[in-house]
Amino acid sequence: MKKVVFWVFITCSLSMVVSVNAADTVENKSYYRAPFTAQAPVIDGVADESFWQKAEWKHVNHVLIGGALSEEDFSGRMKIVWDNSRLYLLAEIVDDVMSDVYADPLTHFWDDEALEIFIDEDASGGDHQFNHSAFAYHIALDNQVVDSGPDKAPHLYNDHLQSQWKRYGGKTVWEVAIKVFDDSFVDGDKTAKPVRLKAGKKLGFMLAYCDNDGGKSREHFVGSEDIVAVNGDRNRGWIDANVFGVVELVR
Repeated sequence: MKKVVFWVFITCSLSMVVSVNAADTVENKSYYRAPFTAQAPVIDGVADESFWQKAEWKHVNHVLIGGALSEEDFSGRMKIVWDNSRLYLLAEIVDDVMSDVYADPLTHFWDDEALEIFIDEDASGGDHQFNHSAFAYHIALDNQVVDSGPDKAPHLYNDHLQSQWKRYGGKTVWEVAIKVFDDSFVDGDKTAKPVRLKAGKKLGFMLAYCDNDGGKSREHFVGSEDIVAVNGDRNRGWIDANVFGVVELVR
């Protein structure tokens, strides 16, 4: 198996049931508190800024497609931080083979090696398969970003994310800066603006990794959330935002 480490900018602190105040209980969802940073990170796959020390690691260890994996075969974790304009994700992936089989970024993008970021701006959940109630951004090894649009066709969303990764021995570190768009986003609208972020905001969020060892299809799909199967299918993140965890922005 390949060993790759991905860092993606985001702060995390998770538990399956967390109560912030008496009214802020999130049942059956992981909960991550992402700290604020006054200094935006340089997106270079290095992640040497001191503010990363404030953010907690969250594991990416739930196999949603494929057989069981040992930590020697694959391991992943992430952190998140934020400022008023973006989320910043740091992802570390250990995987010994990285494979980009399809040259066209809009063809079989889910089968190539990719970091996948699921984000629901208002944590409202629900269907988002072919709408922008939530996004499922696939970041390929060439840093191109793909999701499906309301027309049921894949589109590039390179202006939503900035990403860079570096290999360090058997691991890959990804850094990603993420603009957050709400459900009013319309494909092709050059005037669309991301939402402004503030402390106390809660977002639906999941990170996953598409693991391809050189074949025509991915061998594994590993996520940060433990998704309950529907008719034997645990690959529900690209359809149903209810399976996402929750990220709260804190100062």
